[in-house]
Amino acid sequence: MATKVSDYVLQRLREWDVDHVFAYAGDGINGLLAAWGRAENKPKFVQARHEEMAAFQAVGYAKFSGKAGVCAATSGPGAIHLLNGLYDAKLDHVPVVAIVGQTNRSAMGGSYQQEVDLLSLYKDVASEFCEMVTVPEQLPNVIDRAMRTAYAKRTVTAVIIPADVQELDYSPPTHAFKMVPSSLGASMSAPVPAEDDIARAAEVLNAGEKVAILVGQGARGARAEVERLAEQLGAGVAKALLGKDVLSDDLPYVTGSIGLLGTRPSYEMMQDCDTLLVIGSSFPYSQFLPELDQARAVQIDIDPFMIGLRYPFEVNLVGDAAATLDALLPRLKRKKHGSWRKKIEKDTAKWWEVMQRRAKVEADPVNPEYVVHALDALLPDDVVVAADSGSAANWYARHLRFRGNMRGSLSGTLATMGPGVPYVIGAKFAHPDRPAIAIVGDGAMQMNGMAELITIAKYWKEWDNPHLVVAVLNNEDLNQVTWEMRAMSGAPQFLPSQSLPDVRYADFARSVGLDGVRVEKPDQVEDAWHRALACDRPFVIDFRTDPAVPPIPPHASLDQIEAAALSLAKGDSDRGAVLRQGLKAKVQEMLPGHHDGPSGK
Repeated sequence: MATKVSDYVLQRLREWDVDHVFAYAGDGINGLLAAWGRAENKPKFVQARHEEMAAFQAVGYAKFSGKAGVCAATSGPGAIHLLNGLYDAKLDHVPVVAIVGQTNRSAMGGSYQQEVDLLSLYKDVASEFCEMVTVPEQLPNVIDRAMRTAYAKRTVTAVIIPADVQELDYSPPTHAFKMVPSSLGASMSAPVPAEDDIARAAEVLNAGEKVAILVGQGARGARAEVERLAEQLGAGVAKALLGKDVLSDDLPYVTGSIGLLGTRPSYEMMQDCDTLLVIGSSFPYSQFLPELDQARAVQIDIDPFMIGLRYPFEVNLVGDAAATLDALLPRLKRKKHGSWRKKIEKDTAKWWEVMQRRAKVEADPVNPEYVVHALDALLPDDVVVAADSGSAANWYARHLRFRGNMRGSLSGTLATMGPGVPYVIGAKFAHPDRPAIAIVGDGAMQMNGMAELITIAKYWKEWDNPHLVVAVLNNEDLNQVTWEMRAMSGAPQFLPSQSLPDVRYADFARSVGLDGVRVEKPDQVEDAWHRALACDRPFVIDFRTDPAVPPIPPHASLDQIEAAALSLAKGDSDRGAVLRQGLKAKVQEMLPGHHDGPSGK
């Protein structure tokens, strides 16, 4: 039997070491589906419940494996559905390749069923490379460039293949005019800035007395170098959310997350520093960085298009984080760990005590901060954690301390709802031997998480380690938006938009062959985590949490606090509980430090 275009596409993906394609079927990719059958399902077709979820699974796979994620969908609506997940990949700089069908070439331009101008539709999300295959001889070049560009640019690329082209016999490009042969692979390089630029950066850092470091996901491969750097400079290190797993939170100078979901010691370190070094981060909220005339600053980033953003950096170094720091470290003078470093360590230790106390604040029925704080000590050393957007991201950012080989991520830049559960599905295909946990709100769970429990039920027996936990913070409220309305708009909660129905998520999990439990009292929280992490199958915990516990950052401005108070005065449906919980949470920051462990009280 002759090799068809569809057969060759799968063959070339295998040659690029693609072992999973996250997808959903449709007649626009019937040729590819048939080829999968002939190829004995290699690479493995992972069936999501929705194309958007397939894209999110590809993003999660890419984030946690370091390999490109690949997703596939049919023409028209299938290709449209991929977009949100693809934008998540693009904005978080993750390599993902989309392969989508299109109507037959003979129907193009005829307003045919499911005909969408995909080249126009994808020209932004796949701006670095988006091509349609119209003759077999365009392969393998188009597949190779899509894969190579996704890796090199850490972005989204797309290959559009009309349904009739998938069925054509494959013929390779020849040694002829206007033929484009191709080759596999791309060597990975670690670029280093010029010596003069390294010297300029060293001068800035050596001159500073109070150095603050901010790391993002681009520093993940430079953990040892960042630790040496912090010791050399007597610096503290804050972490952008996408860089939460870059350094261990057990290090006393690691101040935790920064920004709207961040910690007080990170905020205060940026307020007081005289020198700033940003490594591998495009953290967007410049108001959480030093005042524009306060600090001399240096940035290190591998992407020249992301350099110089967010702050008036004096020196911009384009290079790999680890290689650049290796070149920089010998030029740095060792600073004494004096009052600056001691204050950072003291503030950080106090912050974790505050988190313990906030977790112990009574709530009705359960404090969501306690739910996540109780998990902190129970996290397996090799766990992969995903948080969804919303108030769940606050507790993920502030209460979980990453150690050792723990990994974690969320939708950092797009901040879309719904990736938490598909992220951990992608993670389980990347690391079937590692436990995974998703922390999601009830809004995200109702939006798409429940359907993806069916995907988990379909595949979990194939994983070496069955431990996958979905923790739902069920407060019957789109809680983050409710608080944003209160704090930023001074508006009371608008129940028709914010109120959610109560769903028994654990019961649904059991109905599809998984396990789960509903938690309605604080003294049930730790036992539920223990049960979930020891279960012989994926497990859903339905935590009934209090929507009145405020996710407002501890450094909220007086204007924001005043706006929240005004919203309550205007008739917020939950105003009494909100005031009580807000005051109780704030009081914890003013109490003397102590080291009591968390409890359900």
